Amino acid sequence: MADSDLHFPPAEVAPRLLDWYGLDGRDLPWRNTRDPYRIWLSEIMLQQTTVTAVIGYYQRFLNNLPTVEQLASAPPGKIIDLWAGLGYYARARNLHAAAKVVVEEFAGIFPSTVDELQKLPGVGRSTAGAIAALAFARRAPILDGNVRRILCRLFALREPPRSTAAEKQLWQWAERLTPEQDVHDYTQAIMDLGATVCVPRKPLCTDCPLNDLCHACQLGLEQELPLQQATKKLPLRHEVALLLERQGGYLVRRRLSSSFLGGLWEFPSIGLNDREPAEDKLPLLMADLGVTGEAQFLGSISHIYSHFRLELQIYQLSIGDLPQVAETENDWCAAAQLSDLALHGAHKKALGKLPGEIGG
Repeated sequence: MADSDLHFPPAEVAPRLLDWYGLDGRDLPWRNTRDPYRIWLSEIMLQQTTVTAVIGYYQRFLNNLPTVEQLASAPPGKIIDLWAGLGYYARARNLHAAAKVVVEEFAGIFPSTVDELQKLPGVGRSTAGAIAALAFARRAPILDGNVRRILCRLFALREPPRSTAAEKQLWQWAERLTPEQDVHDYTQAIMDLGATVCVPRKPLCTDCPLNDLCHACQLGLEQELPLQQATKKLPLRHEVALLLERQGGYLVRRRLSSSFLGGLWEFPSIGLNDREPAEDKLPLLMADLGVTGEAQFLGSISHIYSHFRLELQIYQLSIGDLPQVAETENDWCAAAQLSDLALHGAHKKALGKLPGEIGG
């Protein structure tokens, strides 16, 4: 793309952002390092998650697994337990897989080019660009959510930003604006601008160093852009869960690592067909566990996952010492420890239905 295709000289952007960043850039725990392991970890955690939510997880993760070698050799369950609560758990599984690639194929040394970085599981073009720029000072454009929003407003892009045509155009703009020098600080600066000034709702245009360059601002479209993507209606699933209590502990099981929400813990549960009463399936679940008795209905909860909405009906049953419960697939967790267990979202909410201190 030639400079004449832009409505301002692209070289104006980087100096403004760098001056602004020097005064107003955020102090974040992964900013004062060029360690590619720490930068890669932060970039994966920040995918689809806010900085505020990530900071505590980032620090705890590094305290437990401070090197890529330790991450690569860690049990999958430990990684999921450290990740629990951040959501989008495929990121954690990709993190583990990528660490193994770095150790086994790159001798523990992170690749430094965008092309090589994209060979790591879970690392797309924008994440690879961020790692290359931040850890190795390579000139590489990025297009995360913050940058995408800035560019849509800066150039007044009037089409959904995730469309094929928009994607191509946005990458061209990102490439044109990325400077040859100071790419480390520029990359931090443009991400910060989107996170703190060019925010999704009510952007702080008067505080923006690119204010007089912004086409959306000039046209009064800063509130309307980027255009909203059409949202898809999430399918609805129904399940019933049994909170099985024995001697002050509850039966839990870890989901298969290859499944959705793999590696997280849950209470024994079973799916329901549309409009199927929970009372029809609860006996099957109890028989599978080898227990009998009158289960008490505690209530229902609703939880939204990335691809569906779950309606979960919750029952509780207290039993004696029944060795026939299949403990090879299940484990008993003390009631006082349930709140710290890496339960997935809906089953974490189910704790709120328990009486007393357990349910809060």
